[in-house]
Amino acid sequence: MKYSFLWILAFTLIQPTNAQENITIEEIWRDYKFFGKSVPGFNFQKDGKHYTTLEEEKIVQYDFTTGEKTKVLLDLNALRKEKNAFPGQIDSYKFSEDEEQILIKTGTEAIYRRSTKANFYIKQKNSARPLELSAMGKQMYATFSPDGNKIAYVIDNDIYYRDLKTMEEFRITKDGRKNKIINGSADWVYEEEFSFAKAFYWSPDSKKIAYQKFDESRVKEFTMTLYNDGAYPEYKTFKYPKVGEDNAIVTVHIFDLDNKKTLLVDADYESKGMDATEQIYFPRVTWTQDPNKLCVTRMNRHQNELKLLLADATTGETKTLLSETNKYYIDVTNDLTFLKNGKEFIWTSEKSGFNHIYLYNLKGKEVKALTSGNFDVTSFYGVDEKREMVFYQAAKVSPMNREVYSVDLKGANTKRLTPKDGTNRAQFNSTFDYYVNRFSTANSATTYNVMDLSGKVIRSLEENTNVATLQSDYGTTPVEFIKVPSADPAIQLNASIIKPQNFDATKKYPVFMYVYGGPGSQTVQNSFGGANYWWFQMLAQEGYIVVSVDNRGTGARGEEFKKMTYKELGKYETEDQIAAAKYLAEQAYVDSSRIGIFGWSYGGYMSSLCILKGADVFKSAIAVAPVTNWKWYDSIYTERYMRTLKENESGYQDNSPVYFADQLKGSYLLVHGIADDNVHWQNTTEMANALINANKQFDTYYYPNRNHGIFGGNTRLHLYTKMTNFIKETL
Repeated sequence: MKYSFLWILAFTLIQPTNAQENITIEEIWRDYKFFGKSVPGFNFQKDGKHYTTLEEEKIVQYDFTTGEKTKVLLDLNALRKEKNAFPGQIDSYKFSEDEEQILIKTGTEAIYRRSTKANFYIKQKNSARPLELSAMGKQMYATFSPDGNKIAYVIDNDIYYRDLKTMEEFRITKDGRKNKIINGSADWVYEEEFSFAKAFYWSPDSKKIAYQKFDESRVKEFTMTLYNDGAYPEYKTFKYPKVGEDNAIVTVHIFDLDNKKTLLVDADYESKGMDATEQIYFPRVTWTQDPNKLCVTRMNRHQNELKLLLADATTGETKTLLSETNKYYIDVTNDLTFLKNGKEFIWTSEKSGFNHIYLYNLKGKEVKALTSGNFDVTSFYGVDEKREMVFYQAAKVSPMNREVYSVDLKGANTKRLTPKDGTNRAQFNSTFDYYVNRFSTANSATTYNVMDLSGKVIRSLEENTNVATLQSDYGTTPVEFIKVPSADPAIQLNASIIKPQNFDATKKYPVFMYVYGGPGSQTVQNSFGGANYWWFQMLAQEGYIVVSVDNRGTGARGEEFKKMTYKELGKYETEDQIAAAKYLAEQAYVDSSRIGIFGWSYGGYMSSLCILKGADVFKSAIAVAPVTNWKWYDSIYTERYMRTLKENESGYQDNSPVYFADQLKGSYLLVHGIADDNVHWQNTTEMANALINANKQFDTYYYPNRNHGIFGGNTRLHLYTKMTNFIKETL
């Protein structure tokens, strides 16, 4: 369960002014009045001096440091003057390695969180018009080979490639079948929990393609019901492995384009006759700089043992490059980087108790810890091998802040590149000479600046001064960062608090808490938030105090703090939220009889547990798309933290809301999208059953054909209107 929807739910802190206008739901979710301006990610070109953007059906080149428009690389409007030149719009594009060809994506259809299919066209330098990639149907993940002479892609669960010199199309696999065999594309649970969808990989010399094959034959199916205009609903059935059930059998293969032969990588696969809990995962496949050496990441199903297997691409034989074990679990990242010197690689690990960057040689021996200390590296940006420098983001100053740093490959000369405290997020150009820094604080909207390695601002891209004007016009109030006690007296928690306008400490106010609380997540950060910031400010205008608390199990405070919830998801998190609510209730300015809580996804799970286990503390709760029993969630996520129901029955029984329905005392609103492929509608219907059986009254809202994000058209306006009314009526 990723917390990619936190951008919707995040909030921030700003400077106080006198109220002049009242914020409304319609202005937030119908008019989108308060949204700041953003700068999309840059398509940097190889020279490091230029980038390209898509604007008005043109691909336009700009100088990175000056912002000057230098060239129009493709003008779709001009192409359309030719008959049958190009159908549709440009959804996205990418260049070949030599930047002489452009791959254009159009007619994109979303599938799940990261997967799409579309029609692709190739615009070659000397061709008058783009050429259709394939006539076999919409393609997925079309990708240039490194030499630019071929493009590989997936159609209907099989892998193809087109030779751009001869324009001949080749089919690599032939056994792809819906809900049976997937080649070159991740299944649902890998896509959701290991965060990738494309599952094929060009070798550095463009002569081989490694790919993962997913045999879903034994995976049980889940069906969602979609309601449209027809007399009968539409049923969407897909493979979804739940806790303790069979996962897909995943194997890694290498196809040789010269001899058209495929070999199986020897990764010590378990037989199909083994128990489901003994299956293994291959969450990453990475080519080394040597086109005959492929690195396969192999994990056990408990996800506490990881091996990097180095495979011979001509035989499939493997040897172990690196092994790592953990008493809890190991998080999978995209940080593995093989250096161009062919002798070393970068690896990140929490083995010291905090996440840090390490340099290893190709014998699997650690050469040097490049970072160290009681802080977490939160993003790895890459390596500039010319300068022998590594670039990364860390929460070194505070768990609530993020800074950007560089360090050399000897682990020396660490340099902070971003001078201001707050949240800094960098995107480096291809030569690591400059980067775009997205910076914000709890009190200032996001700014976008081009910066050099000395931390100097080269030019400003966006200051979002309009947001500051809106803050002044609407008299928004500041939020303080505070410490609150956890259920363990020895541990203090980070929290933030938004007080009502014209706050009077002699009066008593209701408290509305916002929670996510899942493993490694954070809602209490020194950064500017999204739409929910304005909703929380609206509630503050209505006289509510809005509070968020990062409970034990959340991120940027080291491995032990994050992983202490292992096998007890929900236990310590709920205890901490209840302890925080009790602490707030003791404050002279809080009405202890009017404390409510709201969360979405994992946060909905948390708000449900809080209103049940903290029935004497919380008066109301809103749970959007909640897990209500961990046995109904997917295998990879749940077992990473809980193991299986068979292995940890008490952990599931003691921490699933559905078993505590009879403890409900306050007001409870359940919300869910019926077409939620992630946290299934089943969770809310079963929770409703439990509440009915316990004769407990509750409110529920459901959204047909909406997924986990519950959006589209007036959906958000409708949902937030309901939640606002519920708060006013019950809190």
